[in-house]
Amino acid sequence: MAEKKIPYKIYLNEDEIPKQWYNVRADMQNKPAPLLNPGTLEPMSFDDLRPVFCDELIKQELDDQTAYIDIPEEIQNFYKMYRPAPLVRAYCLEEKLRTPAKIYYKFEGNNTSGSHKLNSAIAQAYYAKKQGLKGVTTETGAGQWGTALSMACSYFDLDCKVYMVKVSYEQKPFRREVMRTYGASVTPSPSDTTNVGRKILEKYPGTTGSLGCAISEAVEVATSHEGYRYVLGSVLNQVLLHQSVIGLETKTALDKYGIEPDIIIGCAGGGSNLGGLISPFMGEKLRGEKNYDIVAVEPASCPSFTRGKFAYDFCDTGMVCPLAKMYTLGSGFIPSANHAGGLRFHGMSSTLSQLYHDGYMRAVSVEQTAVFEAAEQFARIEGILPAPESSHAIRVAIDEALKCKETGEEKTIVFGLTGTGYFDLVAYQKYNDGVMSDYIPTDEELQKSFDELPKVDK
Repeated sequence: MAEKKIPYKIYLNEDEIPKQWYNVRADMQNKPAPLLNPGTLEPMSFDDLRPVFCDELIKQELDDQTAYIDIPEEIQNFYKMYRPAPLVRAYCLEEKLRTPAKIYYKFEGNNTSGSHKLNSAIAQAYYAKKQGLKGVTTETGAGQWGTALSMACSYFDLDCKVYMVKVSYEQKPFRREVMRTYGASVTPSPSDTTNVGRKILEKYPGTTGSLGCAISEAVEVATSHEGYRYVLGSVLNQVLLHQSVIGLETKTALDKYGIEPDIIIGCAGGGSNLGGLISPFMGEKLRGEKNYDIVAVEPASCPSFTRGKFAYDFCDTGMVCPLAKMYTLGSGFIPSANHAGGLRFHGMSSTLSQLYHDGYMRAVSVEQTAVFEAAEQFARIEGILPAPESSHAIRVAIDEALKCKETGEEKTIVFGLTGTGYFDLVAYQKYNDGVMSDYIPTDEELQKSFDELPKVDK
């Protein structure tokens, strides 16, 4: 049968927006290891997690059996303001590379937050409002999650307290102002406004911060203020669940034209974008129906998968959060301040870590200057200024397409374009001025962090 002419942009109809989230854990034979209470080292129960998270979100966090979970109608209606997101055929990029590969990208930047983060932010804000809470606290790296959550909280009239990684707070003032415009308070982390922040500043004077630091502060504020809960933009099972709308839409769009991807590529920091994009494809792989080459791309400056340890570790630098079994560089690891993207978390989603450990996907790390080379190439050819995070996936998509050029293989490549880079122009300026460097942690630096991993015999 002759291949249908594929349009530049494949749009779904409004009624094709997913009405259920897909829970990939239901199809995993080896389930992610449970969160552990840091005091007792026993699995965290629903009641253990109640002081930190919203009730309905805890149920989603702990549910590894239900494959499909209904999306509440109010969230569906909010999704319709910016979804479905287009799946774009990168014809111009293919032509410029002179590759036989077919390249597609799922573009998640069509909303004010400029990223995919709104898919989970609106869900978490909805459940907080439904529970009758006053507000929520969170952390943010590059600012995309904080922006998305401030938008969602504004919609539901919730207070929003954001702890922003200090280096990003200083480098991205306009992202900070978008959050404030939507009513959020934004504090650079680590700060002297919390007990844990003061301890981190004392131990690491002059630190530029990390997501682990910011998480510690946000959790402390949530648990010490009545009517508040903590929400997280990545890593957690509930977040990957909400982000599955990305992959579900992508698969529906591909199926419309009978397209089967060979390679699926996503950037990997904590796991929200990667987990969301690959979820239905990974489900097929787990069930033995298909065999995709799924690739996680991470920064060489923060290489959790490629150089980390698969072990129980704290999700935060202050060691106040539950322990998660994941690929980790150690909760005390703080990436270089010159690292431009938001992929600054020391660990990785437990779900994705288990899938990687079991061999269902592979991981590569890429250096920062190579990432920005790909970002500018993509911007000049495809006309979209990509976020630094997404540009990690672009780098490897281009590399895979060039391999096809060498071998003559006509592979179909799909990658996630998580959002736009208009608030990341300081990083682009550094690259254009030739002052961006490629920091790669030494084995000695990583070992020092590994030596501080908690001793858990599980």
